[in-house]
Amino acid sequence: MKAVLFDLDGTLLDTRDMILNSFRYAYAKVLGPDTLPPDDKLLSLVGIPLKTQMELIAPDKSEALLQAYLENNAIVSKTMLGGFDGVPEALSKLEEQGLRLAVVTSKRHAPAEQGLERMGLSSFFEFLLGSDDTAEHKPKPGPLLEAAERMGLSAESCAYVGDSPFDMQAARSAEMFAVGALWGMFTEQELVDAGAEVLLADIGELPELFAG
Repeated sequence: MKAVLFDLDGTLLDTRDMILNSFRYAYAKVLGPDTLPPDDKLLSLVGIPLKTQMELIAPDKSEALLQAYLENNAIVSKTMLGGFDGVPEALSKLEEQGLRLAVVTSKRHAPAEQGLERMGLSSFFEFLLGSDDTAEHKPKPGPLLEAAERMGLSAESCAYVGDSPFDMQAARSAEMFAVGALWGMFTEQELVDAGAEVLLADIGELPELFAG
């Protein structure tokens, strides 16, 4: 293994509460508070581009939903963005092991980069690919393959770490090693069903997985 690629939301950054807050706001403003589904339903599409999520929720009101979500998210991201214990330490150990690191996310580039900077993680990564940087999106393999190409590496020499079924599907389609992050927003069974090859309960386990 020569490189480890990472998803962002639910993997490097704890954005669960922030995402739920913005979804609730968008539903209430555009569709009405009585339309609000359970939290697990709201989170079920996290991992694909936000625009696509809104088109799947309400095709005829997707743009209004998107704008309402972004309006709220720009505010709550300043106070609700969180981190997971052990992330900087794990990334530092991976670097010491000679592994190259990058981020491949379905979040737009600018807010994704801002999130990394706020949590002090930007310096660990060679680059970040957001949803507006690639023509194809997860669960298709395009973004992961583009990241490997930028690094001059084969897909088989890269691992992809993510917390959503879309991450695992993209990794398997790209023929990358699929690592499921159980500290994120999805269940163990959902990750297994999507093709996770190994499951980790804590990001601190990641350096040991690639040691030696």
